[in-house]
Amino acid sequence: MRRKILLFGGLLLLVVLVALPFVRNPERQTLTDADRAGVGGEFIRLEQGVVHYEIAGPEDGRPVVLIHGLSVPYYLWDGTFEALAAAGFRVLRYDLYGRGYSDRPPGPYDLPFYEDQLVELLIALDWQPPVDVVGISLGGVIAAAFTRDHPEWVRRVVLMDPFTLSRNTAPFVVPILGEYLTYAALLPMLPDLQVSDFADPARMPPDWLERYRRQLRYRGLGRALLSTIRHVLRYDAVPVYEGMAAHGRPVLLIWGEDDRTVPFAESELVRRALGDTVEFLPVPNAGHLPHLERPDVVHPRLIEFLSR
Repeated sequence: MRRKILLFGGLLLLVVLVALPFVRNPERQTLTDADRAGVGGEFIRLEQGVVHYEIAGPEDGRPVVLIHGLSVPYYLWDGTFEALAAAGFRVLRYDLYGRGYSDRPPGPYDLPFYEDQLVELLIALDWQPPVDVVGISLGGVIAAAFTRDHPEWVRRVVLMDPFTLSRNTAPFVVPILGEYLTYAALLPMLPDLQVSDFADPARMPPDWLERYRRQLRYRGLGRALLSTIRHVLRYDAVPVYEGMAAHGRPVLLIWGEDDRTVPFAESELVRRALGDTVEFLPVPNAGHLPHLERPDVVHPRLIEFLSR
């Protein structure tokens, strides 16, 4: 009898484990034009698919591109987008492929893939070089790679709490196991993990989690995140910053002193990689998103740096 109970328990556990990715995966819909209706911004079809973007500011303003991070779409830049436009800049923000209301093409989601998206978008919108690029977290290493590989496009660079050192990616690199963990654990946990990006959770915008959960329903986000982990986040980004520095573009590095996602101590590695080209703005009482928690500190310095 005991053996039968153990066998039944083992089978039940196996069924539960197999079912977890299907039960917990929030991706239930395919993103369509009907889903995009009324969400704001504009849409344009590029080689890999439709891209969601928004432009503000005077047409003759100095061009600035805002690149968001790993999983939060372009609304991450709401306050900064408005502040730069009000200061007279021509500002572009967009959803990376796989996020928000942009398409979720197969990938692979490596740095050249993200760079190609930005180049194609700028050309399709008839933007002329040079532009200023501002990237946060994953967007920071994308901005750095873009500057390294397309220096003719870039005038100035701003990096906010950029991804620096690989960590905790080993299980996701393993085929099948990575897919299992993405849909059974990572995607369901993502909304709760948003809180850790803020030094003070009370500073999180009241609609932040609701807006974040909206994109989780569309198929392809998990695949995009997993591919990004395997092709970008499993590698240290310091060599990318060293390659960018070789072109001598002025760089402003901004970092929240209480960042728990990309720890503040890693800022020293980025500063060392960038050398004499970098200006550094540590932001007290701010986590991974210093422009949201301390716009009083970040926005004036950002505008001053880009206005030179």
